[in-house]
Amino acid sequence: MRWYDLLMYFIVVKYQVKPEFVDTFFERTAEFTASTRAEPGNLWFDWYRSVEDANEFVLIEAFADDEAAAAHVNAEHFAKGLEAMRPALASTPKIVSRKVEGSGWDEMGELKIEEN
Repeated sequence: MRWYDLLMYFIVVKYQVKPEFVDTFFERTAEFTASTRAEPGNLWFDWYRSVEDANEFVLIEAFADDEAAAAHVNAEHFAKGLEAMRPALASTPKIVSRKVEGSGWDEMGELKIEEN
């Protein structure tokens, strides 16, 4: 297999949520999250909340290949998920979306922990 056969889409999105929606934002995105995680080409779809800004939510997601990424953005639950989020958002989300080498998480060499 060639190195470029092991490319995945790696995406990070930052969402600024209106203060009145921060306590229910994960509930608002639950159906979208479950449907995306069930997609055959989804590698992960994980939400986090910033420890520095209580109104900022971060989504880290990855898809196996071009076909998986295209299937995701064309899925019915994708459009429904965006519409469910829209009223809760204070601004347009910020995104980094790149095709990167690999097919999953690698170990961090600088902080290797030897297992006993």
